[in-house]
Amino acid sequence: MQDENEPKDEPVKDREALDEEAEKELAGVPEHLRDQSEDEDDADNGGDLSEALVSMKADLDTARQEVLYARAETQNVRRRLEKDVADTRAYAATGFARDILSVSDNLVRAIDSIPQELRDDEKFKGLVAGIEATQRELERVFSQHGVTRVAAKGLPLDPNVHQAMMEIPSDDVDPGTVIQEMQAGYLIRDRLLRPALVGVAKKPD
Repeated sequence: MQDENEPKDEPVKDREALDEEAEKELAGVPEHLRDQSEDEDDADNGGDLSEALVSMKADLDTARQEVLYARAETQNVRRRLEKDVADTRAYAATGFARDILSVSDNLVRAIDSIPQELRDDEKFKGLVAGIEATQRELERVFSQHGVTRVAAKGLPLDPNVHQAMMEIPSDDVDPGTVIQEMQAGYLIRDRLLRPALVGVAKKPD
């Protein structure tokens, strides 16, 4: 037998009953207070959502900027590597070309030292022609690998490609003009391989 003092089990209320009780409670609240409460709830939810969106947008902008920086750096590295490879190919023969210039110098000196009578002698014509053909072939190979002779005689002294060895008094040209070339200079593409050793004009004393 149930004690009268024990709490009685209340029947479980369904959703409709709870909604009806809530409506009755709200019925006693003035209309303007109910609207204000709803607006505050919406404002709180909207504020949280706005803050989340702003934070997400900031993170997205940061990530996008980092991607752009990384892409630009990758392109710069790729361009540097391509330039290094191109330079290696273009100037691979620099050391060999510099060494072979002394051979070319000796060949030129040998040709220049041949007297005219030997050039006209039938016995030596073939030899002289062969030496001159060798010189032309060497110059062709130089040109094929980007090795070109530095222009010097008759030009103003250019410290970038000329090395002045002496000054020669002259009234025929302006002072500082190259009037003698003791040794030819050479470029390999756009780099100096060897400066031209020259004599430049100066005003007579």
